[in-house]
Amino acid sequence: FELFYRSKMCQGFSVQDRIKRVEVVAAALVEQGRLLATQRGYGVWKGWWEFPGGKIEAGESPQQALRRELAEELDMAVSIGNHIATVDYDYPDFHLTMHLYHCIPLGIYTLREHLAARWLLEDEVASVQWLPADLQVLPQVCAILRSNAL
Repeated sequence: FELFYRSKMCQGFSVQDRIKRVEVVAAALVEQGRLLATQRGYGVWKGWWEFPGGKIEAGESPQQALRRELAEELDMAVSIGNHIATVDYDYPDFHLTMHLYHCIPLGIYTLREHLAARWLLEDEVASVQWLPADLQVLPQVCAILRSNAL
């Protein structure tokens, strides 16, 4: 692997060209002034909290991917609202592009991949350890919580 990067095959490529890129969608699930946060159940970031969602597969729109991911992870149907933000974040071993949407749950959820889930009021949002990329959009999500709580 290292030899490849030093070889002539790699000349002309920047470091950015060699970093793994992951594109995902995520849901800011808001109901009655509360946000649903989920705790990762696997991987390096196990135990950290996140917006539920996942990778966009080839041929899927972000909305299609979000519906599929929430059905797979939480057995939940949703109404997808406005796009909140797109976050680009460099983790140590990959670059993440996350498209976050405001969503309203249609029914209850069942955890299939996560360790836990919590409905958080605005003043509780900082009580969990969010993934670094998710932290970037918490101010926008808290503004939605404030307007939704009225």
